[in-house]
Amino acid sequence: MALLTMSEIREMNSEERKRRLADYRAELAKQRAAMMSGAGMENPGVIRGIRKNIARILTVINEERRAAESIGGE
Repeated sequence: MALLTMSEIREMNSEERKRRLADYRAELAKQRAAMMSGAGMENPGVIRGIRKNIARILTVINEERRAAESIGGE
C-alpha cells in the first residue's frame, strides 16, 4: 500500500475517508497477525506505512470536526 499524501486525503469525501480508514485498519490487523505467526514478512516497513496512513486520515477527520465545531459554536 502506498503512502497517502495529505492533499489526497483532503480531496476525498468523508465516506471515502471512512472506507479507507477501515481498509487500512483491516490490513494492519492482517499484517500484525502474519508477523506474530512467524510467517515472515516480505517488507517489514509495510506496518509503519499503514500506521502513518491511518494517522493521516484521522488527522484530517479531526481537523474537519474541530472546524465544524468552531463554526457551529460561535
